[in-house]
Amino acid sequence: MILKAQPKASHFIDGEYVEDEAGSVIESIYPATGEVIARLHAATPAIVEKAIAAAKRAQPEWSAMSPTARGRILKRAADIMRQRNRELSELETLDTGKPIQETIVADPTSGADCFEFFGGIAAAGLNGAYIPLGGDFAYTKRVPLGVCVGIGAWNYPQQIACWKGAPALAAGNAMVFKPSENTPLGALAIAEILHQAGLPKGLYNVIQGNRETGPLLVNHPDVAKVSLTGSVPTGRKVAAAAAGSLKHVTMELGGKSPLIIFDDADIDSAIGGAMLGNFYSTGQVCSNGTRVFVQRKIKAEFLKRLKARTEAIAIGDPMDEGTQLGPMVSWAQRDKVLSYIEKGKAEGATLVTGGGIPNNVSGEGYYVQPTVFADVTDEMTIAREEIFGPVMCVLDFDDEAEVIARGNATEFGLSAGVFTADLTRAHRVVDQLEAGTLWINTYNLCPVEIPFGGSKQSGFGRENSLAALEHYSELKTVYVGMGPVVAPY
Repeated sequence: MILKAQPKASHFIDGEYVEDEAGSVIESIYPATGEVIARLHAATPAIVEKAIAAAKRAQPEWSAMSPTARGRILKRAADIMRQRNRELSELETLDTGKPIQETIVADPTSGADCFEFFGGIAAAGLNGAYIPLGGDFAYTKRVPLGVCVGIGAWNYPQQIACWKGAPALAAGNAMVFKPSENTPLGALAIAEILHQAGLPKGLYNVIQGNRETGPLLVNHPDVAKVSLTGSVPTGRKVAAAAAGSLKHVTMELGGKSPLIIFDDADIDSAIGGAMLGNFYSTGQVCSNGTRVFVQRKIKAEFLKRLKARTEAIAIGDPMDEGTQLGPMVSWAQRDKVLSYIEKGKAEGATLVTGGGIPNNVSGEGYYVQPTVFADVTDEMTIAREEIFGPVMCVLDFDDEAEVIARGNATEFGLSAGVFTADLTRAHRVVDQLEAGTLWINTYNLCPVEIPFGGSKQSGFGRENSLAALEHYSELKTVYVGMGPVVAPY
């Protein structure tokens, strides 16, 4: 059966679908079978101009609305997303190859949560301050930035479209969003839902694109802010380009995060956390704890139970609700992951399980077995570079000071986690780990109420929570003189 998911047109601009066949063709491929399910066109310079012009025109009137009125529209969008959850989840599975049992609880659902949250806090989150100065006084207010650009990644296309769009709109901005060319479909559905909810035309625009499209957006003089989710090399390029015109930027980039498991931890919970932090979304999660440090005393038991649980993972058709692990997003990503597995073997890591292609799935799909390496050392390639696939590296450690130093010995600083029964130690360790988002006795939970983001080369700025509103607005300070001006001349 050939699946189809052809949208009405490639782009959504000024409240309607727009096509420009002069743009290069983007093929949307279902990762489970390799079938082309939609053909779209990358944005031409004319499409980019059209989208930014629509956003620039619509933004002033939107920012003049009360935050409560803006929030009401976002909350209606959340309701529509929940009503259409099954349809959106199936679209996300077609777009990414992630299992439907995952997308139905984690993708459009989290996007709806985001719209609901920012719709609810739009008024309170944008309050300023009154500052008494004797007879005089001052006050501050948060004002929108203007036209914001969002550049999405392919692992959570609908979620990222919401994570960037919701705070931007709540703060009074307009958004031009470019999804990854690997996953072009979900953001169009989000734009359609926002306008169904009553969002005025021009405020949330989606354009397709490739490597040539990003610079057109980032370098545009009418763009005030760029928010990127992507790799570190891409982040460096975008940040450098944005710096040329002093644009606001938020960078949510890659990671090689440490997950530390002490010998007093609940082993089954720790294994569950490690598996979620390596195999969920077929390992294609930037915050994954891909360096699993296990205290030497429990290493053998940990690996024994981990092997059994990993080999029980159900791999197969992502549209089957019994499937727990789907394919990689693309053939290129599959080959990249397989090449890292070969490097792990060549450099002396012990292959505990996996390491190849499953034999129970279509040969045209982009599948990789969930893979566990043990006896990994810090200098190995698989311990240093972000693989972005279902490959877990287990490293041994002896004591707390040692594992903290080794956990921090990376250019990345996105996430980290600790499993231990000693909560005093847990807080002591996370306080010393160099990362922006950390977990104790769990892993990779990212509710919209908490800030998410990294440090070091993993980026800057925060998504979600009240903190996101600060990154989509700026402070304006007003000093009010209450008496005559006294001058010395």
